[in-house]
Amino acid sequence: MLPFTQPGGFVSEMLGYPFMQRAFVAGVCIAIVAPLVGSFLVHRQLAMIGDTLAHTAFAGVAVGIFLGNLLATDVSPYLTALVVAVLAALLIQILSEYTDVYNDVSMAVVLAGGFALGTVLISLTSGGIAVSINQYLFGSLSTLTRGDVELLVVLSALVVAAVLLSYRKLVYVTFDESAARIAGIDVRLLNRLLVVLTAMVVVGAMQMMGVILVAAMLVVPVAAATQLAGSFKQSVAYAVVAAQVAVLSGTTLSYAYGIAAGGTIVLVAIAVYLGAAVAGRLGVVGGG
Repeated sequence: MLPFTQPGGFVSEMLGYPFMQRAFVAGVCIAIVAPLVGSFLVHRQLAMIGDTLAHTAFAGVAVGIFLGNLLATDVSPYLTALVVAVLAALLIQILSEYTDVYNDVSMAVVLAGGFALGTVLISLTSGGIAVSINQYLFGSLSTLTRGDVELLVVLSALVVAAVLLSYRKLVYVTFDESAARIAGIDVRLLNRLLVVLTAMVVVGAMQMMGVILVAAMLVVPVAAATQLAGSFKQSVAYAVVAAQVAVLSGTTLSYAYGIAAGGTIVLVAIAVYLGAAVAGRLGVVGGG
């Protein structure tokens, strides 16, 4: 019998498992903060920073596992990933501000360095780390703990609060950085805030999406929203809706058919993007 033959029974069964309850809470949080921050990144042509920070977060995970093995104690890989990702985000911004390299060059340098550090730490540790690292590379529903979800909820609340408090200034800097400087806005501070928020989102989403696919949630829902929206605020709202559809549908399909959650979510998000692109072409939804 197909999983959706009896929808009510299927939903009750799915939500009866604590790990699925945690997965949906985590997914909803990711689908709010990823497009919220991603909207600023995409409009500033910084879409690849998510991928960069995901790879440096991988180094942070490796640091946590390495220290845990070395000290024979519990070290949260997600906390070390958060620290390393935030430091990497600030390094990217500082390289852009104080050197002659462009943003894409500084991101490439940090990405390569972060992933290289991660692989070196893995090679220095016993073979067991190679097995445990897979959940961080590809994400997992079943390994999401209550502590992981609580950390994600806290990070999400901080990200949403920071964006709401600085929304007008972030929009100003996003669309006209030079005018923002003239207006007396601390552009450097806001740029650093944006990359730190991105690092927080990446680490939070990495628990479910994995390092390989986490950056997609910063970009694909926003790309879908831009096909239909007529204003930036509308684009943010549409992006959050698109992300919610992708996460909720992808998580459900993952459970129903026993397939990878992160990959399924991204494929649904891409389908939403293609649908939005067609709808935009046909004028089905008009921006206002």
